[in-house]
Amino acid sequence: MNRLENSLKWVRWVAMAIPFVMLFGFQLKKQPTASKQSGTIRTIVIDAGHGGKDPGCHGSSAHEKNVCLAMALELGRKIKEGYPEIKVVFTRDKDVFVELDDRAKIANKANADLFICIHANSASATAYGTETYVLGLHKTDAQAKIADRENSTIYLEADKGEKYKDFDMSPDAIIARQLQLSVFLDQSILFADKLQNEFKSIGRFDRGVKQAGFLVLYKTTMPSVLIETGFLTNRDEEKFLADSSGQKKMAGAMFIAFEKYKAELEGVDYKTRGNQEVADNPPVEKKELKDKVVFRVQIETSESKIAANSSRFKKHEVFEYQQDRLYKYTVGEFVDDFNAANTYKNELRQKEFPNAFVVAFQNGERISLEKAIKLAEK
Repeated sequence: MNRLENSLKWVRWVAMAIPFVMLFGFQLKKQPTASKQSGTIRTIVIDAGHGGKDPGCHGSSAHEKNVCLAMALELGRKIKEGYPEIKVVFTRDKDVFVELDDRAKIANKANADLFICIHANSASATAYGTETYVLGLHKTDAQAKIADRENSTIYLEADKGEKYKDFDMSPDAIIARQLQLSVFLDQSILFADKLQNEFKSIGRFDRGVKQAGFLVLYKTTMPSVLIETGFLTNRDEEKFLADSSGQKKMAGAMFIAFEKYKAELEGVDYKTRGNQEVADNPPVEKKELKDKVVFRVQIETSESKIAANSSRFKKHEVFEYQQDRLYKYTVGEFVDDFNAANTYKNELRQKEFPNAFVVAFQNGERISLEKAIKLAEK
């Protein structure tokens, strides 16, 4: 599966050359994730794209606003049913027009832990498949066109998009925003990856995890993804997405991806719905690390044990642990220092392991990043 490519050289250049104060008008704070309660997803905002006077794209008969709303409501229903303790907020639950700025405001005001934006795509009659976006710089003209099309909703707003006139969506500003919300971006990529895996499991073609400058993702302050569920301009995909059974399959895949994302974030087995910690072979920490938070960078996951000298590790010394009946391998050891671990992760992504991500441990048990960052700051 094609994974998200990171613009790390640009990131380093911007980090050194462009003060965030000039870009945003306020001083960069520590990672906002740390302010949330550890290990718990409490609020999810589900955003059905377009609506009301904005139909979105369309096929021969189906309109984006309708198929997206149906999938959003079904996903929300499944989350409410499976996790009644989680608050589900819809940016719209009927056919009404909601401005892009307001969609982000709804999520931010709700202090959401996850923002899921659901859309449908359009292109040639032969284009097909699903793709999930996180905030970033587009890599192709096709990705830029998708962002432009979804962002064009602003011209249907009351002021014809006037309030966005001076809004900075330049490459420098987008990269700086990525840096500002680096923990959220990592989690967005993690969730996006799981979404694509689940779509593939129900027979959908995997177009990969991608990045582009979507306004609605830029303005949210939590892990956020935008799902392009398929192409209404493709006759077969339109038939699938317009049918209630197809909509339920897509929402079901999103729900399973959410369960797996929530479980990994909280360090539990998703099959037990978070009621039981699964640690088949918990890692053994050094005595001097007792009660310390240890950040590591995960580079490999396998159903079977991998030899420590395997070429897959590219001569790195690895730290093995087991979870969910899987063998997981990490490198690096950063005590109470998330920033150093995050920098190392970026280096590994650029050189050898494009899908590396930061994990955290305390006393031999994996804990969520939110909890780890909060503990490390004390």
